[in-house]
Amino acid sequence: MSTIYLPIIALLAGLLGLVWGADKFVTGSAGVARNFGISSMIIGLTVVSIGTSSPEIIVSINASLSDVGGLAVGNALGSNLANIGLVLGITTLVAPLPVPTHLLKEESPVLLLITILAGLCLYDGELNRGESIALGLMVIPIIAILVKNKKSRPNQEAANDVSAATDFSMKTSSLYLLLGLVILLLSAEVTVWGATSIAYFFGISDVIVGLTVVAIGTSLPELAASVVSATKGHHDIAVGNIFGSNLFNLLLVMTTAGAIAPIALPSEIFSRDYLSLLVMTLMMIGLVGWTVRKNRHIKSVARLSRFVGFILLTGYALYYVVLWSSLTIS
Repeated sequence: MSTIYLPIIALLAGLLGLVWGADKFVTGSAGVARNFGISSMIIGLTVVSIGTSSPEIIVSINASLSDVGGLAVGNALGSNLANIGLVLGITTLVAPLPVPTHLLKEESPVLLLITILAGLCLYDGELNRGESIALGLMVIPIIAILVKNKKSRPNQEAANDVSAATDFSMKTSSLYLLLGLVILLLSAEVTVWGATSIAYFFGISDVIVGLTVVAIGTSLPELAASVVSATKGHHDIAVGNIFGSNLFNLLLVMTTAGAIAPIALPSEIFSRDYLSLLVMTLMMIGLVGWTVRKNRHIKSVARLSRFVGFILLTGYALYYVVLWSSLTIS
């Protein structure tokens, strides 16, 4: 049994390194962009949003190059499930979150569309290069649309937060960027090795490890960012962070793995994991719509209640019941 200790320690150390490295990478990237004169709004929508998915992206690349692409797909789907059920659920329990109307009208349809397209890619049990590249390229028009919509309703509070977080010289920002990237790369290598070693030891697939331990671990930046944002009263950032992270996980994390090498997937990935993600996504959007509709006659901003957080957290727990049941049966 002692042979499993080293992979477990490696996995935990790798996940911690991913979280720390992602923080430095985002800070450095945003600082460099700031020094080049890029606006805070653009930095927030691109560098910071994509940067919070950097642990998943780096793990995805490393997993594909190590011929365990299933771990990358499991990581993408599992991270999205964790973001909805765990991160948003816990954040809403910490503080009832105001729901901007644009979240329902603009971001929700886009997230649902990309989630459905991702399902079409996974339906046949294989994620190939062509569909991965096609889906990944959709990130360009989507970012353009988000930037256009954001310009019509700039959030000065969010802009000030980005400006404060990126007030570094080019030299300091570059050092943060380089340090964060190196730590991310090394941590991804350690994480993938630890995860695959654990999978082999217990006789489970790399997909399951990606769906569970790695997914939760790489979702820690979103959990930390959302909870801190909520406790500080930056509610718009907290809710929007979940939608943005899930969008980039499907557009960049999953597609990066498929673009590097075609991935053959077990049928359960679609029938169990993807469909669970689709249900959780519909549940989240439905609860947002229900909250907005319920408060449409009230002048104050609609808020996701703690009851909503409880429902999302319960839904995530039920997914683990389904996952555990399927593993027990198999």
